Amino acid sequence: MENNKQSYDENQIQVLEGLEAVRKRPGMYIGSTSSRGLHHLVYEIVDNSIDEALAGFCDEILVDINEDNSITVVDNGRGMPTGIHPKMGKPTVEVIMTVLHAGGKFGGGGYKVSGGLHGVGASVVNALSEWCEVTVSRDGEMWQQKYSKGMVKSDLLNIGHTDKQGTKVSFKPDTEIFEETEYDFEILANRLRELAFLNKGIRIVLTDKREEGKQEVYHYEGGIKEFVTYLNRNKEVLHQEPIYVEGEREGIIAEISLQYHDGYTENLYSFANNIDTIEGGTHLSGFKTALTRVINDYGKKFNHIKENDKNLSGDDIREGLTAVISVKISEPQFEGQTKTKLGNSEVRSIVDSIVGEGVSIFLEENPNVAKIIIEKAVMAARARDAARKARELTRKSVLERSSLPGKLADCSSKDPLECEIYIVEGDSAGGSAKQGRNRRFQAILPLRGKILNVEKQRLDRILTADSIKSMVTAFGAGIGEDFDESKLRYNRIIIMTDADVDGAHIRTLLLTFFFRYMRGLLDGGHVYIAQPPLYQVKKNKKEYYAYSDQELDSILAEVGGKDNNTNIQRYKGLGEMNATQLWDTTMDPDKRILLKATIEDAIAADEIFTILMGDKVEPRREFIQKNAKKVSNLDI
Repeated sequence: MENNKQSYDENQIQVLEGLEAVRKRPGMYIGSTSSRGLHHLVYEIVDNSIDEALAGFCDEILVDINEDNSITVVDNGRGMPTGIHPKMGKPTVEVIMTVLHAGGKFGGGGYKVSGGLHGVGASVVNALSEWCEVTVSRDGEMWQQKYSKGMVKSDLLNIGHTDKQGTKVSFKPDTEIFEETEYDFEILANRLRELAFLNKGIRIVLTDKREEGKQEVYHYEGGIKEFVTYLNRNKEVLHQEPIYVEGEREGIIAEISLQYHDGYTENLYSFANNIDTIEGGTHLSGFKTALTRVINDYGKKFNHIKENDKNLSGDDIREGLTAVISVKISEPQFEGQTKTKLGNSEVRSIVDSIVGEGVSIFLEENPNVAKIIIEKAVMAARARDAARKARELTRKSVLERSSLPGKLADCSSKDPLECEIYIVEGDSAGGSAKQGRNRRFQAILPLRGKILNVEKQRLDRILTADSIKSMVTAFGAGIGEDFDESKLRYNRIIIMTDADVDGAHIRTLLLTFFFRYMRGLLDGGHVYIAQPPLYQVKKNKKEYYAYSDQELDSILAEVGGKDNNTNIQRYKGLGEMNATQLWDTTMDPDKRILLKATIEDAIAADEIFTILMGDKVEPRREFIQKNAKKVSNLDI
């Protein structure tokens, strides 16, 4: 009997040879093919140079963004090995560039500690590049090899003598793979600066050849101590010098630096082998345990905490703390959804003992600083108590269903998954939004006046502000430590403000507030920013809306250019639209444009907010000078 079904046997199992697999499934190797993956290519190559630095052979890395958006990375390390590889029978540099999982990171022989984990770095970059070229200088000779899409295009050639040593890799990301191939200077600058902080003494130079004279040099002899100073640069610090401790136990190196400021948020950054462990892990919990223990012990010993008082909690002790925890391990284990959580169990006790010892000594030697830190924590404990009472009041009012804020025009559906709430500034836009909305699933909450400046206030004070109380009550999911995403009454929270400077200000305030006190809204992807149109074009009784200057130009081209019958209105604010126009342009799910606010947006808002609202004048002046050119619609 003939079987027409395609047979499923050994002939159907495809083995993707080497780098072909990378080109078929790039996301598996670099996360994504968006802008993020594009920048990731640079980090893969730079990480190899950093590994040379960690091994003690390299102290300078040059990164160039070339005019055509190709990248060149040069280091002064030992240079990739050029001899014939015993097992593969071809030059080792070729093996490194073209074979997956080939590198000096395995078996502990080549590198004791490395940021690159799987030995996929260089070969993956090569596979995803239109062209790639490596030049190696070592032992007085210079060697070069060229590739295209991961395939070797030339033998390894000796191109002359040299007295230098190191590796130079140039590559151009493949447009067939990447949705976007234009490099963003700021994104690279942030990561390279971070790497320079995490590896003290190394000099990293980033040059943008697309713009004359654009270059940044990162070189920090103080390492993460300078990192903490940098992170607190816009804050009013409580002690000038950050505390710094380091130690090595069982082959694990740990460095920790911390400094308190007069704000109320804690910013803890943890790294393992230079990898940003956003989800924390054993090094972070070791740090927290030690800090809580040491501060309580010191407080009791010197009578800052009375005999009968409860111990200070970790949250109280970390209020207003900025800290960087960096560990270097030969065999890191990463866990969690995004592989950014350190799992090595032995690290917890090692960091705990290094921090415990180092911070104890510091406090004993600096009683004045110790007193400031403990007083701040005691104040935090009192405020937390007051906030708890304030929250209980808020919670009681949430439970009495009738007490939803008077200003809220709620929707009729009770299914949170389909419901959305628009946060609108002022009553004029609020009126149009209430009339124009779809009552079934769209709720409107107008906010009166400015939202409270959360920079200077503790949670107990923030909860007394009407605008904040209205939001917390309407969302229904609580605030701060009590935030519970499952109780959220709306799946989408849409910030709808005017397209002017005041609107941007309110957006920044709201994102900062969510970031600090309702982090789950951002993590859960519930926050959106509405994009109202900038222009309305009327011609021959027809109406068109443009959301950008480019769109305006293309609409004008479409309707045959400007003439006497063309009327262009630039919207100053949402209040200028009637209910129908607001629905058509900004609220109708079929036509509107919504931007999802990410945690990165919120972090950026939080930083801008600190600069503009904090006590320090200098960062504010710097920010205004730097951004003055970008402001196009300042209301004067």
